[in-house]
Amino acid sequence: MATNGSSSNDANQPEPQDNPQTDVAAAVEELLNTLSNKFAGVSSEIFAKMDDISRRLDRLEAAMKENDGKENKS
Repeated sequence: MATNGSSSNDANQPEPQDNPQTDVAAAVEELLNTLSNKFAGVSSEIFAKMDDISRRLDRLEAAMKENDGKENKS
């Protein structure tokens, strides 16, 4: 009977060893998800700023052409 008690203890021992691996895997997965979300947010911000800069440059170019046209007429 003592061997049965030992083998049940041995059977229970791998579970605690698996838990740290599972915990690490879960932590890594959470970290990757967090980084992915942050990257997506930063990418969106960069694209929004690039669109804003593009619109501002278009307005500046149009204003410069308009001023150039006015100066040529004078």
